[in-house]
Amino acid sequence: MAATFVLRSLYRARPVLRRPPAELLWAPRRGHRLTPADDELYQRTCITLLQREAPHATYIDSYSSRGFVVSGNRVFGPCALLPQSVLQWNVGSHQDITEESFSLFWMLEPPIEIVVVGTGDRTERLQPQVLRAMRQRGIAVEVQDTPNACATFNFLSHEGRVTGAALIPPPGGTVLTSLAQTAEGNTRN
Repeated sequence: MAATFVLRSLYRARPVLRRPPAELLWAPRRGHRLTPADDELYQRTCITLLQREAPHATYIDSYSSRGFVVSGNRVFGPCALLPQSVLQWNVGSHQDITEESFSLFWMLEPPIEIVVVGTGDRTERLQPQVLRAMRQRGIAVEVQDTPNACATFNFLSHEGRVTGAALIPPPGGTVLTSLAQTAEGNTRN
């Protein structure tokens, strides 16, 4: 009990800072306005590019119900995107995806880290044995609707990941949609 009383009195006797630090008393002010002559300083700025974009990286520019535009080339129907190439993919819907249709992804060197699967206008489930076969070979599978799969593939490719995509165009009423326009629309909402 006595020890508690001594500790309380020591705690209360401690000096307390009542004044705010000097930095908080200073309010930022703009005392100098830029003139046209000051702009000359900014014109002399030099930028050095440390790393260029990968010139051979594959990017999905847009998609439609008929196919995709991949790195400026139009691809009709379902396609398989690999790090350096684009292939027609012989599937009609997500139900046609089998271990055999995914075999091209695990035969590559260097091995693909992740395959992004676009299943049309909705995210559909793939057969469990197909996912299990990919996982056993060390390849992750991300199943999404095709618009999101296109964006995910572009993001992973930009990061420099060894990624592939298996894309089925969205059906019917989808018109040619640029991924840049879609991104702009999402930021406005």
